[in-house]
Amino acid sequence: MNSTEYPEPKAPFPGSEISSDTEHTVVPAEPPSSSQPLAGPHSHGNFPEGGAQAWLTVSGASACLFVSFGWVNCAGIFQQHYQANQLSAYTPSEVAWIPALQVFFMLFAGCMVGKIFDDYGPSVLLAAGTFLHVFGLMMTSLSTEYYQILLSQAICSALGASMVFFPAFNCASTWFLKKRGAAMGLVAMGSSIGGIIFPVMLIHLIPRVGFAWAIRTCAFLILALLIWANLTVRSRIPPSKRPFRIKAFISPLREVPFVLLTAAVFIFYWGMFVPFTYIVVEARARGMSPDLANYLVVILNAASIVGRTVPNALADRFGHFNMMIAMATLVSVLVLAVWIPASGDAAAIAFSVLFGIASGAGIGLIPVLIAQVSPIQEIGTRTGTYFAIASLAALSGSPIGGAILGSASGASGFRNTKIFSGVTCAVGALLFVATNVALGGWKRAKSAKS
Repeated sequence: MNSTEYPEPKAPFPGSEISSDTEHTVVPAEPPSSSQPLAGPHSHGNFPEGGAQAWLTVSGASACLFVSFGWVNCAGIFQQHYQANQLSAYTPSEVAWIPALQVFFMLFAGCMVGKIFDDYGPSVLLAAGTFLHVFGLMMTSLSTEYYQILLSQAICSALGASMVFFPAFNCASTWFLKKRGAAMGLVAMGSSIGGIIFPVMLIHLIPRVGFAWAIRTCAFLILALLIWANLTVRSRIPPSKRPFRIKAFISPLREVPFVLLTAAVFIFYWGMFVPFTYIVVEARARGMSPDLANYLVVILNAASIVGRTVPNALADRFGHFNMMIAMATLVSVLVLAVWIPASGDAAAIAFSVLFGIASGAGIGLIPVLIAQVSPIQEIGTRTGTYFAIASLAALSGSPIGGAILGSASGASGFRNTKIFSGVTCAVGALLFVATNVALGGWKRAKSAKS
């Protein structure tokens, strides 16, 4: 059953009502004229569902995901390089804070980026983000000390990535309703392609031209793609400047569907990012060759292209929450029933492919779900609130997995880490069901599982 057929929940604030054909878009309670139907800027009929500007925005937004989330997928490459070179005097745990804080700042900054987006639109953010992201990486190429790398890569570059990541999703959402899942899947696909290109570039360039020029080459590619994004990414909804109020970020947390969705993604992300972090380490511990092990992340990201596009397109037909529940359940099953008993190179590669497909929905579908439970004119603030909370899961999930890994020796430590990953993903899937119940009742949830 399609998610747009949900019985309408109560209005998110007094004096408004939910239009049944706008997927929870807030419209005035009274039409401006009794003789004409309401046709405001957020009504169903005003979603173009395509057109030159809409698809140009999708292409530019995909480029933004390529250079932001796609760049973050290089974490394993940097972890290994820094431990062996510039930061060899530091422990692996201390080095790991650099990629962990990079993800954290990219996501946590969304609360402020979202507010700026709602007030001023995407142009200022994209221009500032382009400068900070590229400047941070250029400074990283010159850095030799721990604090220098932390400031340039984990903070400056990450804040710039945040300023292009959030406008990309938010702008694309404003052009589509019926086709939103498919469009957002194409946007999210950019992160998968970036997760393939950047690791391969670094693996081949660092031995040939050195670390500094490898980083600069990546930065020049990022600059070229962000120039295209600055020229193409536009929001259909004009900005509406409002006074800064903390209440704007807190008020969504009084809505049961939004709270349940945030909790679901938080718990799901706790477990979902564990394989991304430890799949190479675990494979090498089992005897896989270093070269092949390094490419497991590339294989996983290549497979996630399917996971970030096909489920989104199917979700437009079968329901966005329905598809997310199915994919979250599949992730937990793969971790518990495939990754734990897996042995041998073939099994590790098979798990990487299947997990990449299943986990792709965790990136591609989530923004669609947020838009479904949010007024479209508040999409920036609400997306920022959600990602600020989710960033804590991205920051803590892998260290928790590492602590579990270190609590036991050998295969037992890896098994316990995998159990943590699989169980938290399963709990996240149950919370997605709970969100579905809150939106449409138990009968609706049963339809989602059938």
